[in-house]
Amino acid sequence: MSAPTLSKSKATPPSHGRPGSDRTDFAREEFVRSVRRNLSAHGFLIGAVLCFSFFSWYPMVREFILAFQKNENGKTTWAGWSNLTYIFNDPAFWQAWRNTLLFTGLALLLGFVVPFVVAVVLNEFRHGQGYLRLLVYLPVMLPPVASVLLFKYFYDPGYGLFNRILETFGLPAQQWLQDTDTAMLSVVIAATWMSMGGATLIYLAALQGIPGELYEAAELDGAGILRKIWHVTIPQTRLILSLMLLMQIIATMQVFTEPFLLTNGAGPEGSTTTVVYLIYQYAFNFNNYGSAAALGLVLLVLLAGFSAVYVRLSRGSED
Repeated sequence: MSAPTLSKSKATPPSHGRPGSDRTDFAREEFVRSVRRNLSAHGFLIGAVLCFSFFSWYPMVREFILAFQKNENGKTTWAGWSNLTYIFNDPAFWQAWRNTLLFTGLALLLGFVVPFVVAVVLNEFRHGQGYLRLLVYLPVMLPPVASVLLFKYFYDPGYGLFNRILETFGLPAQQWLQDTDTAMLSVVIAATWMSMGGATLIYLAALQGIPGELYEAAELDGAGILRKIWHVTIPQTRLILSLMLLMQIIATMQVFTEPFLLTNGAGPEGSTTTVVYLIYQYAFNFNNYGSAAALGLVLLVLLAGFSAVYVRLSRGSED
């Protein structure tokens, strides 16, 4: 009898031991771990996008649509270009733009230059700088309405602080908010005092990042204080200065709170009527929401165009 022969069959390894299967399982597990790890971040991101869309993009889209509509007797109809024609033919439109540009120019002279000068002075202090920073930033922490009402008390022609100071030096008292020549300047002074703290701290942080070797080299070349500021400080902080200039122009073009509370919006002979206050008048005093939206659209387009041109010129100068 012949001995039984064993069949030579190749043993197949289990499926879980295959290299391709291992790589697939590892990739799947890594994907699940990354999703779990970033799930909270994605949740916060989606929430921020939804809030931004609802509170920022939707009002802009709604304003664009409303600018070409009119509402009469509870019925909304398309108005075409009539709202834009109405605001361009309104004399208050051009006066509001003149006042807004005047406020922007004065606010840049004070609100852009003064914080930078204060930051340069604070940067020279070696002791008590933290206390001085707090003192400069304190007006920003106050409620805007409280700050404006405080200045309204200072500007009072009868018992105001500013007229008391003028009388101390033998100068005549001024009708700060009641005179067309000083009303806008008074508004600019109040607005500058309220908002200069934040800009000062930003400039101070930029100044403290400048290497001290540059100032030492300038001193060896015989440069004085003004020459060091012009040749070292300003070039080293040019990026921050450009960004702050753009932000301040956009902010000052939308001024509303200060003239509204100090001069009841319009001021003497309309000398403090700004574009945003005119939008407020169209919407809530005249119930003309279409014209208010049209004026807001004009302001939006002008500021967006200015920002685009400014950024383009800034990039060109850097290149």
